[in-house]
Parts: sequence; C-alpha cells; structure tokens
Amino acid sequence: MRTRGRVNGVGGSTCGAHKTRTTVAAPRVRVGHMAGTDGNAPTSVRVDAWIWAVRLTKTRSIAAAACKAGHVRVNGDRVKPAQSLKIGDEVRMRLDGRERIVVVTKLILKRVGAPVAVECYTDNSPPPPPREVAAAVGIRDRGTGRPTKRDRRLMDQLRSGPGAP
Repeated sequence: MRTRGRVNGVGGSTCGAHKTRTTVAAPRVRVGHMAGTDGNAPTSVRVDAWIWAVRLTKTRSIAAAACKAGHVRVNGDRVKPAQSLKIGDEVRMRLDGRERIVVVTKLILKRVGAPVAVECYTDNSPPPPPREVAAAVGIRDRGTGRPTKRDRRLMDQLRSGPGAP
C-alpha cells in the first residue's frame, strides 16, 4: 500500500521505490548572555531589563513601573524604561522605602542567578534599616475593627514622640 504525505515531520512518500527527503536543521549557535562574551554582544541594554536581570526587582514589569513613576535615576536623571544603560552608569532606585545605588560593571540581557548578578554591579547603597525600626509599626488586636478618633490621636502621639503637642 502506498501512502503520501508528511510522516514525522519528514516530507516525501513512504514507499520503498522513492527516496525520502530529509531535512537537516542548521546547528544552533548559543549567543552569550553577557556583553563581552562574544563579538555580537550589545554595548547598551534597556534600564528596566537590566534592573530585572540583576535581581533588583522581582519582575520586569515592576522595573518598568518604577521607571515610569520616576523612582529610577541614571546619572542623576529620571529615565524611561527603554533608556539605554552603559557600563559605568550610576543607577539610583527607590523601591519599598529603600534606596539602592549601584554602578554598572557588566551588561546582561537575561536574568541570571544571584551569584552572577552580584558581579554585574558595584553596590554603593546605604545599609538597610534594622528590623526593629521597620517592625515598630503599631499592631492592633484582631477583630477590634477600625480605630476610633481617640485611638488615632493616641497613635499620633506615640509616633510623634514625647513632648509633641
């Protein structure tokens, strides 16, 4: 019996009288994900992509939103997400109440592991605040509902410190 058509992705007939055509795929060449690993590496990268790749943000969309909101500065200027970034640029980023100041040492296009990501920048950020300061936020008992006006006044007095009006 003679059948025609494509069998397992190979064109041609399946009868023994005809030779089947075989397609040979070109070998895939892997391009390096860091600038400087091969001759085709770019000399600049988008700011939002780099911030995400070196793990300063969890997602690229968070990095782009931070750029749009003006929380990211490169060499002192506010930038858009598509702004080009070069080696030696200083990136200041304000996120989650903390300012990160990093100097670009390597440009990367893809997200990499934490040990490799640390090699791509020099961190000049001030140390994070101690956990005791961050945990000093007032905690209310579960089920007490919204604070009353009196409760809010007491909380304001506690926050402003002693001797405040």
